[in-house]
Amino acid sequence: MSGTSSPEAVKKLLENMQGDLRALSLECKKKFPPVKEAAESGIIKVKTIAARNTEILAALKENSSEVVQPFLMGCGTKEPKITQLCLAAIQRLMSHEVVSETAAGNIINMLWQLMENSLEELKLLQTVLVLLTTNTVVHDEALSKAIVLCFRLHFTKDNITNNTAAATVRQVVTVVFERMVAEDERHRDIIEQPVLVQGNSNRRSVSTLKPCAKDAYMLFQDLCQLVNADAPYWLVGMTEMTRTFGLELLESVLNDFPQVFLQHQEFSFLLKERVCPLVIKLFSPNIKFRQGSSTSSSPAPVEKPYFPICMRLLRVVSVLIKQFYSLLVTECEIFLSLLVKFLDADKPQWLRAVAVESIHRFCVQPQLLRSFCQSYDMKQHSTKVFRDIVNALGSFIQSLFLVPPTGNPATSNQAGNNNLGGSVSAPANSGMVGIGGGVTLLPAFEYRGTWIPILTITVQGSAKATYLEMLDKVEPPTIPEGYAMSVAFHCLLDLVRGITSMIEGELGEVETECQTTTDECSSPTQSTEQQDLQSTSDQMDKEIVSRAVWEEMVNACWYGLLAALSLLLDASTDEAATENILKAELTMAALCGRLGLVTSRDAFITAICKGSLPPHYALTVLNTTTAATLSNKSYSVQGQSVMMISPSSESHQQVVAVGQPLAVQPQGTVMLTSKNIQCMRTLLNLAHCHGAVLGTSWQLVLATLQHLVWILGLKPSSGGALKPGRAVEGPSTVLTTAVMTDLPVISNILSRLFESSQYLDDVSLHHLINALCSLSLEAMDMAYGNNKEPSLFAVAKLLETGLVNMHRIEILWRPLTGHLLEVCQHPNSRMREWGAEALTSLIKAGLTFNHDPPLSQNQRLQLLLLNPLKEMSNINHPDIRLKQLECVLQILQSQGDSLGPGWPLVLGVMGAIRNDQGESLIRTAFQCLQLVVTDFLPTMPCTCLQIVVDVAGSFGLHNQELNISLTSIGLLWNISDYFFQRGETIEKELNKEEAAQQKQAEEKGVVLNRPFHPAPPFDCLWLCLYAKLGELCVDPRPAVRKSAGQTLFSTIGAHGTLLQHSTWHTVIWKVLFHLLDRVRESSTTADKEKIESGGGNILIHHSRDTAEKQWAETWVLTLAGVARIFNTRRYLLQPLGDFSRAWDVLLDHIQSAALSKNNEVSLAALKSFQEILQIVSPVRDSEKPETPPVVNVPVPVLIGPISGMSRPFIRTDSIGERLGRYSSSEPPIVTDELEDLNLWWAAWNTWYRIGSESTKPPITFDKLTFIPSQPFLTALIQIFPALYQHIKTGFNMDDLQKLGVILHSAISVPISSDASPFILPSYTEAVLTSLQEAVLTALDVLQKAICVGPENMQIMYPAIFDQLLAFVEFSCKPPQYGQLETKHIANAKYNQAEWVALNYVPFAERSLEVVVDLYQKTACHKAVVNEKVLQNIIKTLRVPLSLKYSCPSESTWKLAVSSLLRVLSIGLPVARQHASSGKFDSMWPELANTFEDFLFTKSIPPDNLSIQEFQRNENIDVEVVQLISNEILPYANFIPKEFVGQIMTMLNKGSIHSQSSSFTEAEIDIRLREEFSKMCFETLLQFSFSNKVTTPQEGYISRMALSVLLKRSQDVLHRYIEDERLSGKCPLPRQQVTEIIFVLKAVSTLIDSLKKTQPENVDGNTWAQVIALYPTLVECITCSSSEVCSALKEALVPFKDFMQPPASRVQNGES
Repeated sequence: MSGTSSPEAVKKLLENMQGDLRALSLECKKKFPPVKEAAESGIIKVKTIAARNTEILAALKENSSEVVQPFLMGCGTKEPKITQLCLAAIQRLMSHEVVSETAAGNIINMLWQLMENSLEELKLLQTVLVLLTTNTVVHDEALSKAIVLCFRLHFTKDNITNNTAAATVRQVVTVVFERMVAEDERHRDIIEQPVLVQGNSNRRSVSTLKPCAKDAYMLFQDLCQLVNADAPYWLVGMTEMTRTFGLELLESVLNDFPQVFLQHQEFSFLLKERVCPLVIKLFSPNIKFRQGSSTSSSPAPVEKPYFPICMRLLRVVSVLIKQFYSLLVTECEIFLSLLVKFLDADKPQWLRAVAVESIHRFCVQPQLLRSFCQSYDMKQHSTKVFRDIVNALGSFIQSLFLVPPTGNPATSNQAGNNNLGGSVSAPANSGMVGIGGGVTLLPAFEYRGTWIPILTITVQGSAKATYLEMLDKVEPPTIPEGYAMSVAFHCLLDLVRGITSMIEGELGEVETECQTTTDECSSPTQSTEQQDLQSTSDQMDKEIVSRAVWEEMVNACWYGLLAALSLLLDASTDEAATENILKAELTMAALCGRLGLVTSRDAFITAICKGSLPPHYALTVLNTTTAATLSNKSYSVQGQSVMMISPSSESHQQVVAVGQPLAVQPQGTVMLTSKNIQCMRTLLNLAHCHGAVLGTSWQLVLATLQHLVWILGLKPSSGGALKPGRAVEGPSTVLTTAVMTDLPVISNILSRLFESSQYLDDVSLHHLINALCSLSLEAMDMAYGNNKEPSLFAVAKLLETGLVNMHRIEILWRPLTGHLLEVCQHPNSRMREWGAEALTSLIKAGLTFNHDPPLSQNQRLQLLLLNPLKEMSNINHPDIRLKQLECVLQILQSQGDSLGPGWPLVLGVMGAIRNDQGESLIRTAFQCLQLVVTDFLPTMPCTCLQIVVDVAGSFGLHNQELNISLTSIGLLWNISDYFFQRGETIEKELNKEEAAQQKQAEEKGVVLNRPFHPAPPFDCLWLCLYAKLGELCVDPRPAVRKSAGQTLFSTIGAHGTLLQHSTWHTVIWKVLFHLLDRVRESSTTADKEKIESGGGNILIHHSRDTAEKQWAETWVLTLAGVARIFNTRRYLLQPLGDFSRAWDVLLDHIQSAALSKNNEVSLAALKSFQEILQIVSPVRDSEKPETPPVVNVPVPVLIGPISGMSRPFIRTDSIGERLGRYSSSEPPIVTDELEDLNLWWAAWNTWYRIGSESTKPPITFDKLTFIPSQPFLTALIQIFPALYQHIKTGFNMDDLQKLGVILHSAISVPISSDASPFILPSYTEAVLTSLQEAVLTALDVLQKAICVGPENMQIMYPAIFDQLLAFVEFSCKPPQYGQLETKHIANAKYNQAEWVALNYVPFAERSLEVVVDLYQKTACHKAVVNEKVLQNIIKTLRVPLSLKYSCPSESTWKLAVSSLLRVLSIGLPVARQHASSGKFDSMWPELANTFEDFLFTKSIPPDNLSIQEFQRNENIDVEVVQLISNEILPYANFIPKEFVGQIMTMLNKGSIHSQSSSFTEAEIDIRLREEFSKMCFETLLQFSFSNKVTTPQEGYISRMALSVLLKRSQDVLHRYIEDERLSGKCPLPRQQVTEIIFVLKAVSTLIDSLKKTQPENVDGNTWAQVIALYPTLVECITCSSSEVCSALKEALVPFKDFMQPPASRVQNGES
């Protein structure tokens, strides 16, 4: 229930009414009785109504005429008080809506009367308003009357009434139209048949309209009439009217109730037929008027434009265009053209200002602008209205700069204005230069001396006009300076903002719709495809239409906009304004880009670019960079002529940076202002936010940014981001603090710009990349031929772009890396460095990026990413290669585990480093390799292992750094170790790969080609490794050779078991023998020049100071290695078909090494020889024990696989099984004995050749003659015993002969004096040298073998004796070595290069002992007997025995004697045994001579011989005599007579040691060998009176012996007596005394003997001779010597037995 109809309100109303009536009756009681009565009856009436009706209000309304009547009468009194009371009461009734139509009519008439009487005017207006607003009962005539009433009151003189009435009129007009709107609302639901209205039906025909509508129609029509100064049709009673008020009312109706005109044809008709012509008519004075044109030129005076009308007209026009554009297309075209004309420079300022304000109103309505474009610009033969508006604004702005504006029409002010401009620009100038000059700067535009302030007019996007709102002004106002410019500026900005946001919004909608429709199409749940396609095609059409409109709008406006904005940008001195202009340019550029309008897009971008760079700088860059340079001729602009004004250079801007221009020849510096920086930021913003639509204009943008970055001195840092850096040359960049703080931000935005490239679509991204590449190419061209700092902007940004687009790197990888590789080859080092930096960073990032699918599943991508790394190997700049290798190192460290198929590329990079590329490169590459070998072998595909081997090998051959070469050899060892440990898996993988390749090859029909082909792939891997090490073994550097050699042989030794059996063939021939050949060749041709030092300060040992000596070491190592392999792997090698050929080759190598003229090599060769001869073949069966070796040479053991098996070994897991490949299940079979023997004989032949060659004395001798060393000869001889074990079965006399020659020659070789102290013992020690030991051992082995050998071998004994005896002779006669002069050891000086003969005595003596021992064993052998061995022994011994004291060593003859005694003790019985055969005949004389020579030697004992010594020596002589007496004489009958005779004579000679006849004083001191003589004598005697005379021969010996003896005694005694007598008192020489004593003793002994002997055995003659001695003895009695006397006494005593009677004497004599 509304407030007025609630019971309380009704009750109150009734009370109030009654109260009012009472008050009225009171007031009129006296003066107006009729009124009083009416009032009283009214009270009763009211009460009655209230009492009778439940619906009180309705009843009241019914009776309202009566109820109102008293009040009307009251008003009629014209009494103010009563009138006021009545009006109030009437208003109360009206407000409760209890007034009927009739009552209302009455009220209006009453009010009209009051109006005419000018009573209560304000109350009247109030009452009318209440009446019309509270209800709708007033219609038609009554209504028109009420409205006229208000109009009439408006034109009273009273100001207040005037204004109130104006307001009331406005309200009433509104109410009328509101009623109509409400009426339409009520009838909206009832669908009515439209009544067709003829186009030109009479304007009064309003029959079709409903009541309220009719009122409205009539009112509006009359308003038009009134404005047009015609009579109204409906508002009867109007007296006067103003145009301004009429126009205001028209405007408000049009503005507030557009739907009325749009929905009702009648009203539309009014608009077209009345309003528009009216407006055009009223505009005419403005159109014709030209400011400053003289009136005289035209005949009729031109009506001057009238501001209030003009301004209101423009407002109406604005409303018309805004609201009824669709109805009034043609009319609007006219209006708009008019508006454009009002902007002309020759129109009054105020007119231009309001026109601009009006245009601004459209500019904020993009949809409206769009309609303009659709309705005019896109129609043929129509004015291009939209284009004109934009161009007009542009021209307007230019005109403001070119024609100084004046505030009012008077031209006189112009000069003053100019001054003002000048005066403001001057301080601005100074304020700019001296920052902080205290000048507060107004925002303004300044161009070529014209200074126009920027006023803050309106919030952006709303067109709040100033002058269009000045409804109270009659005179045109003074427009402040800059107002029009500011509005025009805002027009442009709002226009741009509106258009772009509208189009982009619609574009977005279209795109999303497309999205949804395509999604729908793709979804399978569509009911009918037909309908779907339909909707899609409709949509496509719609889009095509829309797109056409958008493009037309942009095409129409862009040129004018750009011209105006460029000019403003150049003129702007305010940061905010600049920002707005740039934003507008940016949004336009982006929009053009989105619509694909390339020309316009590039033009806007060019404008921003030019703004970013210093004046005059821009032109060259941009004109060269883009073809879309703007020139005045480029665009024909219809309607308006818009000039592109070139930028003014003197814009007063704060300089914030000074830098160098980026040019080949920089001239001076350039300055950047804060505006440049602002533009730059816009440019960055554009690129960042709208990169997707830039397309080819990336080139412009990036070129500009590059120049700016250069001027600001930003330099790239890691990842491609630009950081402030210092310029390298020329005047440094000068930056103010303002910019310094900005730089990080700019650099950040720059980076973000390229980061955002990840959101670009592929095409845009390619545009960006292409632009960067071409920029970079320019930078490269500029950097050629000078070492100036190059611009690295493009390279850095290519890097940044690549890094953020990793997720789709494939699409840009090739152009990107292709270009960067070109950069890497640039001669400018800084440029190159960055190219490489960028490239390597990209590769690393690409590999670490989390791709989808991951790289491990996308090998193609991985190879694509790694490929540029490989390409870098073709660049020769070392800095680039270093970067490349560092990159590889980092990739390995981060990605090594997942490289997979990329390994060959990575390894290829390391391997591509050449020897000449400098140490640091090689070092870095090598670091990479080390990392690979230590960490990544297990993760790489097995097929790459061979590459690793090759690369490691190539580093070994690099000669830049020895350590690297050596370490790389270590790596090869590690690699081999890895192969060994992972053999199983590697082999499987390689075989799989091989099978695949084989298949491919077969499909293609080509032959699979790889090194060492027939071998299985795993073995090939090993062979490659061996071959690499083999190459390193012949490297020029000794250390490398040594290390490689050791590694090669260790590897083959340690891991060779993994190889297939057949592969060994290749190892032996292709690897080992090939290596031996090369080493031998290098060694034999090596230089003998002395090397002073080993580089640096390293001293070289004298044993390595020539190349030849260094190669010798290599040769030694190699040969030893090969020999060791032959030895340890013989069981593998022997089953190979050509083992014997290999054996021969090896022996040949050993021989050539042994015969090389280098002690080290030759000795080592023999060691190798020894090694291969002591071959121990492992026993295959674990059960079989080792055969115990004989003389450390094992018996040959079972060797070789079963011949029938195709492949002897099955690969197994455990190394143990690998070694025991011949498992016990396979019955082992012995290799062909014959073949084995052939091998040994080959070895013997080699040994013989080595021996005979090496020991053969040279023909001539000089300083350099090579004589083999003792250790060599020793080793050589030591080989023989081992060798002999294998060949003894076929060893014959010839071979023995050969052996003998070698032994003899070897022993004869002298040693150099400088080596002798190390080899020889001091001369006094009787020690054998090792060589001599070896020789004897050899012979020992032989004789032992003969001993156990078959019968036919024993014929060799004599030869062995010969050999030994030859050695025995050395004791007295050292052997000669060719023509070489040797010094005796005692005289040699150690420091001279002389040759020293050895001390052969110990050797000869040892040989002698051996002879004796051997003879003891073999005396009875037939061969020994036949070959006269005993005779030879005696003959040999005769030499030292005869020399006796003259022997070089005293021990010699002593040993000779003892040996002779031992030999004879064995040999004589044998000789006697064979007496009859005559085999020993020649031996006896030799023996006799030997005894003779020894016992009666010609050599004199040394003077210093002590008595004890002499006696000892004498004892030896005694022993010999004893031998004769024990071993010879008892067997005289088996011995030749001559021999016995010789012996007897000898004993005789010994028995009396008489002085020689040549007696001299010197000989006096010869000591007599008394014991010896005695022994001889006793022996003589013993054999003289032997009881066992068996043969006459023996008796003869005895007799002869005795007579000789006695005769000698006689002679001695005689001579003694004689001498004694002559000497007188002098004593005789001791010697002679001794002799006489001895003779005396002998006589006594003889007599004793004779007595003991049986008488029949004594010859009578003997006795006679004995007795005949007696007189002589007696004569001796006179001698003075007591010794002689005592001896004489003893001699005489036995004679008593002869004292017998004569008778018996006669008897005896007879008998």
